[in-house]
Amino acid sequence: MRADAQRNAEKLRSAAAELFQERGLRVPLKEIARRAGVSHGTLYNLFGTREALIDEVVTDRAARHLDEITQRALAFEDAWEGFTYYVEMLCALQATDPAVADVISGRYPGAERLMTVCDRTMDAAQQIVRRAHEAGALRPDFTNADLVFAFAANALLARATAEAAPDAWRRQAAFLLDGLRTEAARSSLPADHLTRAQVEEALRNLGDDREA
Repeated sequence: MRADAQRNAEKLRSAAAELFQERGLRVPLKEIARRAGVSHGTLYNLFGTREALIDEVVTDRAARHLDEITQRALAFEDAWEGFTYYVEMLCALQATDPAVADVISGRYPGAERLMTVCDRTMDAAQQIVRRAHEAGALRPDFTNADLVFAFAANALLARATAEAAPDAWRRQAAFLLDGLRTEAARSSLPADHLTRAQVEEALRNLGDDREA
């Protein structure tokens, strides 16, 4: 790569890292190019896609945060404490880091390295849920798909209230956790859990409004 191209690529990485962290992964690519002081075409020539840029500047940081949270959650001797720690910490991360909030949504399948991180996080989440089930602390009809949608709802709430009520997510997370205790399950649920394919389609639909 020529020296000028290397300089432009570094400018774009810096601008993307800043804007993704400020506003999430849906920030228009034109704004990234504008902040970097290069043309929209230069961005495409150097990175090709939004997903390639995400993998360059977001994936490693997201992996560090998510791996640390899952490892600590699994280290709790009490499975319910590990589950609540996991939920609270991921909700907090969504509220404070819009980029990682979008990572958790798993809506960027073209970012191959990022999807590896998402898959690893999902596997750990299943283990955290299973431990809480086996301990008899988590209501048995709660699935990993339900957890995915709880995080999706938290991300939307955190984004919508970021300025007016930045701690609003904490109240909803507390209601969620209280309702997930085994003793809270007093009746059967009115609908079956979603399949993996249905979850993936729903997450794609949530991401349909992202800009180019």
